[in-house]
Amino acid sequence: MPKVTPTFKELAAACTGFLAGDGRRTTSTLLSQISEGVEMDAYGDGGVVTELEEFVATLLGKEKALFMPTGIMTQQATLRVLCDRAQNPRVAFHQMTHLRTHEENAFARLHGLQEVIANPGWPQEPITLKSLKAIKEPVGALLLELPQRDMGGYLPTWSELVTQTKWARKKGIALHLDGARLWEAAPYYAATAKKSMKDICALFDTVYVSFYKGLGGISGSCVAGKADIIDEVSLWRTRHGGRAYMLWPYAASALQVVKTRPKDMGAYYRRAVALSKKLRSIEGIEVLPDEVRSPMMHLRFSATKEEMEARVRRIAAEQKIMTLPGIFLSESSHLQRYEYQVGRASMELSLDEMVDLFKQLAGH
Repeated sequence: MPKVTPTFKELAAACTGFLAGDGRRTTSTLLSQISEGVEMDAYGDGGVVTELEEFVATLLGKEKALFMPTGIMTQQATLRVLCDRAQNPRVAFHQMTHLRTHEENAFARLHGLQEVIANPGWPQEPITLKSLKAIKEPVGALLLELPQRDMGGYLPTWSELVTQTKWARKKGIALHLDGARLWEAAPYYAATAKKSMKDICALFDTVYVSFYKGLGGISGSCVAGKADIIDEVSLWRTRHGGRAYMLWPYAASALQVVKTRPKDMGAYYRRAVALSKKLRSIEGIEVLPDEVRSPMMHLRFSATKEEMEARVRRIAAEQKIMTLPGIFLSESSHLQRYEYQVGRASMELSLDEMVDLFKQLAGH
């Protein structure tokens, strides 16, 4: 019989170490996030769901928070409410926003919202005050993503962020934060501007956060803001079918990770910065963005897809370490981009061990 090549999933199952993120997720580790004796909800009301919402509202410095089963639902509903209140269906955002690249344009198809691209031109260019001022038509809401995943975890400086939000305020434009990975943005602003999570959220009318991206929870998200806005978003949760009979398992997991994991992000951020500096000296690897400001970055390898996959397989088979199993984007036949995030599993390796693995991935 011909030899069967194992899948990356099968290779990962046999690995004992992981270069990226939290490593292997199993049902047992995820179920351990649900404490015994948590109180159940009924259709999203009461129990651990309400406990989570109250904790998140306090954490982010907002009047009220609402638990939603998915971030896609959360952002659609929130932007719908903000634009309805503004009586303007136009939403300005970066052309690489999650709403456009991963959600099948549901904001337009389901809610009739209209996009206004806030960074015309090259997709990897960030939003700037100049690009915002170039918007000619009235806008109901401005969405900013911190950090921006499809740009390798890019973050504006604090002064740039303040300037952009002030521009929106003067125009009477509602501000929404796509903070799916807000936990990973916080260390940069704390280190460079001495700003807290509440300081960041105070710039926005509404804030969305995820509990599985970075934090490692099972699933789910919250949106926080003024009570009357959140109450209206709750209506859209029901209309979207998100008011499930019981949400408590997801909320219980979320409550545990949101109480324990954000404190780890500072160490992840510092490791990512140190790692990026080392990687820039390795031939065949390009680090994006130019300055790493979060525990996330994009890595561009000068190699074919086949060469990269062979290197990943060899390291997994010989060293029992899963490195970079999935290509984020094949930019050309000899240029492969990967999304890389420092997490709990990454920190089990020393900086030197991480650099050595990346050298092997670069073909050295």
